[in-house]
Amino acid sequence: MKVLVDARSLASGRGVARYTRRMLEGAAAGDDQAAAWHAVLPAGGPAKPGLPAHMVVHRSRLPSRALFGFGAAVGRPRLDVIGRGADVVWLPTVAPVAVSAGVPVALTVHDLSFLRRPDDFTAYERAWHRAARVDRLVARAAAVVCDTHAVAAEVRAQWPEARDRVRVVVPGVDPAPAQVPAALPAGVPHRFVLFVGALEPRKAPEVLAAAFAQARRDGMDAALVVVGTGRLDTALHGAGIYRLGTVDDTTLHALYARALALVMPSRLEGFGLPPLEAALHGTPSIVSDLPVFVETLGDGAVRVPAGDADALAGALRTVVADGALRTRLAAAATAAATP
Repeated sequence: MKVLVDARSLASGRGVARYTRRMLEGAAAGDDQAAAWHAVLPAGGPAKPGLPAHMVVHRSRLPSRALFGFGAAVGRPRLDVIGRGADVVWLPTVAPVAVSAGVPVALTVHDLSFLRRPDDFTAYERAWHRAARVDRLVARAAAVVCDTHAVAAEVRAQWPEARDRVRVVVPGVDPAPAQVPAALPAGVPHRFVLFVGALEPRKAPEVLAAAFAQARRDGMDAALVVVGTGRLDTALHGAGIYRLGTVDDTTLHALYARALALVMPSRLEGFGLPPLEAALHGTPSIVSDLPVFVETLGDGAVRVPAGDADALAGALRTVVADGALRTRLAAAATAAATP
């Protein structure tokens, strides 16, 4: 079987890139020797941007925007033609694309943020989502894959005609290394809470900034370390905030292992990987009260109403001050995150 993958997202550096890469690595390590995995990439960029060695790459002559914009608008060029045929095409996220009629498609829908919170996106991003024609993608998909049951329920409600084609495939979580480096990045204090994620509206960085400032005024003795970038870069700043931007996996493991807690006050999530990654290092989380976090973390987190800076400030103070609570939360979170 020839499986053709739309691999354009690997160049984005965002969560979907990590998801796609790890899924393909998992496929490479699997026992199914009958599947041949191929990837389609736009013109330019590295030859194999993080792809497993076994994958065959088909490179378009067009850059990404032209390739997929034309594909969505006029149905050419088709992904499977660039990839010289396919038994099935996997689309790791919702985006404009063209695939020949009759070729089965597996579509991953991570969340419905483009429908639920369109104003969180730039004008270009909203145009990109419209060009994707999501209703049409879902209608023609042989399988619609979701990361959690919470998102699967939303997808079934949004597209009742697809309900029998919706499947939940829970992404794996990278295990913590046997030895975590002792050194933290230069300048990072000993006591800190950690945020990991894109600095974009649905992650609520401005709520975190307000809550952290309030908690510090009320006596919390911990800093805030921020890993991530985005168009709301200026939302998180002030005394006690340490911005690290993008870090490598070794540094991220060290931060997870030594943080007092991870904080993720998102307004919307489809899965939420950082709290689970933190849990495998024995670090608890403070998260917003979204159904997805109930599903993935169980009792292994303190939950606060999304968008409530006062409640988040109180949770930060409590978790930082109470070592016994952190231990209980971490044990529950580790149990939830461990297969």
